[in-house]
Amino acid sequence: MAAGADVRDILELAGGDNDGPISKKDFINSEKKKAKKTTETLTFKRPEGMHREVYALLYSDKNRDAPPLLPSDTTQGYRTVKAKLGCKRVRPWKWMPFTNPARRDGAVFHHWRRMAEEGKDYPFARFNKAVQVPVYSEQEYQMYLHDDGWTKAETDHLFDLCKRFDLRFIVVHDRYDHQQYRKRSTEDLKERYYNICGKLTKVRAATGTEPKMYVFDAGHERRRKEQLERLFNRTPDQVAEEEYLMQELRKMESRKKDREKKAQDLQKLITAADTNTEMRRAERKATKKKLPLKREMEKPTVPETAGIKFPDFKSAGVTLRSQRMKLPSSVGQKKIKAIDQILTEREVDLNPMPTEEIVQMFNELRSDLVLVYELKQAHGNCEYEQQMLRHRYEALLKAGGGGGIPVVPPGGGGLEAPGGPEMPAWPGPDDIKGEAKEQIIDVVGAPLTPNSRKRRESASSSSSIKKVKKP
Repeated sequence: MAAGADVRDILELAGGDNDGPISKKDFINSEKKKAKKTTETLTFKRPEGMHREVYALLYSDKNRDAPPLLPSDTTQGYRTVKAKLGCKRVRPWKWMPFTNPARRDGAVFHHWRRMAEEGKDYPFARFNKAVQVPVYSEQEYQMYLHDDGWTKAETDHLFDLCKRFDLRFIVVHDRYDHQQYRKRSTEDLKERYYNICGKLTKVRAATGTEPKMYVFDAGHERRRKEQLERLFNRTPDQVAEEEYLMQELRKMESRKKDREKKAQDLQKLITAADTNTEMRRAERKATKKKLPLKREMEKPTVPETAGIKFPDFKSAGVTLRSQRMKLPSSVGQKKIKAIDQILTEREVDLNPMPTEEIVQMFNELRSDLVLVYELKQAHGNCEYEQQMLRHRYEALLKAGGGGGIPVVPPGGGGLEAPGGPEMPAWPGPDDIKGEAKEQIIDVVGAPLTPNSRKRRESASSSSSIKKVKKP
């Protein structure tokens, strides 16, 4: 008697773990198991040197169907619909003559056309649009259209050309008879034509209505063409000079904006200092029994630029009081370093115990330090500009000693011009100190180079920190 393994081998059934007795299901589902076995064991390995994306186009585990070799389009989309050839009778075509209504020479042409359309008008004749050129009579010309610079024959010639060439004035100017009539430009022809059209429209309009009139500005058109010709005939040197002037203009505008911004910042700092002073005076007069919340509500509103504006934590969740001492991101690194340096030298703890009173006073202290830092920096900039203006003024006085600029005598007084009366005294360096201090916001010297500007800012910041260090 044959064993179970021999029977499975003869019937090509799957062996392995199921080595028990053969059942009825093994004979019924033998074909399905054979197909499943062949599909599972069929694997392909990616060849060496072939990219993974290219191999995925040829073969994939999930989709073993090969990609299409020809493009297939199941939807019509914007493509032309293919002709549906059926078993119906084909409509006959005929080689027949036709004429174009746009031509006046009676030319006859031939083309293929369906028999059912024989005798119909040319289908493209509807695109023939002609311009309606007005026609005037002899009486209208003598009463309204007469012009000393134009004769009637010349005007008739102009309107005939406009009607022939559909108001293409470049072609009209080219076909104009300059030998028989005066030499006219394109602007002269346009001006004459539109003036006549406007007068005829106004005369022929019904009473009580305002007709739409076309106005042609010949002077503007001439100036435009002349300017365009000048622009086209510029030399490379003129183009480079214009670009240079435009760059200088942009620089001047940027300097003006910087000057205005500096003046506004300085005014805001002065206003903030005055507001803080008034706030301190009001707090000193207030009693100590008032709650901190009520005292904060009674504080005057401080501008945003006054020192540091700490964020208000009014969220519903739990927050730490120490978060209120965290400096906002709007404060720069230079200001943070300056604050830490001053607090360290004054032996003030950088992270004190965050009680309600200490947090409020510590934030006010750092805000005042930032305000003093900004004021010192602005004051240093103003002093530098004042000194630069003083040196420039002294240099102008020295340079004008031997020329046409009057010289101040050692003893002061008026100026003496050769062969003339005494002139008013030239102000000295000491006389302009007060004016320079008053006008320090509006007066700005020559533009500085980037290196000199950086040196000035670093020097002013270091000097401001040193001045704050002194007791």
